[in-house]
Amino acid sequence: MVLPADSARPFGAVLTAMVTPMTPDGAIDLKAAAKLAKKLIDDGNDGLVLSGTTGESPVTHTPEKVDLVAAVVEAVGDRAAVLAGAGSNDTAHAIRMATQAADAGADGLLVVSPYYSRPTQEGLYQHFAAVADSTGLPVMLYDIPGRSGVRIAPETFARIAEHPLVVANKDATGDVWSAEQLIEATGLAWYSGDDGLLLPSLSVGGAGIVSVSAHLVGKKFAEVVRLWDAGDHTAALRVFRTTVPVINALNGAGAQAVMAKAALQAQGVLEHRTLRLPNVAASDHEVAHLRAILVASGVIPASAHPMSPPELPEDASAVIGHPAIATPH
Repeated sequence: MVLPADSARPFGAVLTAMVTPMTPDGAIDLKAAAKLAKKLIDDGNDGLVLSGTTGESPVTHTPEKVDLVAAVVEAVGDRAAVLAGAGSNDTAHAIRMATQAADAGADGLLVVSPYYSRPTQEGLYQHFAAVADSTGLPVMLYDIPGRSGVRIAPETFARIAEHPLVVANKDATGDVWSAEQLIEATGLAWYSGDDGLLLPSLSVGGAGIVSVSAHLVGKKFAEVVRLWDAGDHTAALRVFRTTVPVINALNGAGAQAVMAKAALQAQGVLEHRTLRLPNVAASDHEVAHLRAILVASGVIPASAHPMSPPELPEDASAVIGHPAIATPH
């Protein structure tokens, strides 16, 4: 298993919730996925999370998920941890995804709270335990009440943290105060699921981040973590502030997969920004505004812009959507 020895950061510090590249007809593009995975690791990511919400997990199917894990694991080798989403509101389905991901070479699992069905806390515990029992892979839970409709209670975290394979949590609650207490109470490695809360999370003992914006600013996030660990918090804040326009552009209005694919296309990393319904690709107007933000932020050179960028407001981060911390991925 390709994991750091440090139990405080079992999957490293910076992980990207990776988009799933597609061809114009909507087929998964495994070659493009491998290329993207290599690029993200080169940019400072310690790990990749496949088939999460940003990876369009609700509309990709079992054989595709397996092929995606296998292709990315082959591409990155022992350079990074590869986590596979094993989330469903059907526990038996989640177990099948977990075992198939393990067979395909995944290093860990991301297991979200069962969505829509809104189980009791006992149901949440039994679901997580059943998935964790199904493989020998370490598990990162995923608490995102805005999408699942239910929040993992402190007593449930305390119970499930006793499972030897449950080692981490991705926190998209926006509740840093609660995170501070749960980190201490459970001993789990705590990863921010909100790009805008990386620094507050680190300040209360967080391990790092599972990010959409790291598609573009992974190097800067890695530098933020390095500076924070070194005790230079002022410099960490200064670097982090340079990422704010990108964070807001990619996370506004909850359209992370949409805007991330558009940004990667603008950067020349992806050839297409295709998504499967019910998501639709960013419009040309949205892409024009996004490209202007990326140019202004230094993510892509001005020479790469195909046209004169639209005039930006004083707060470029407000062009698309709303602050990222309000719409976790």
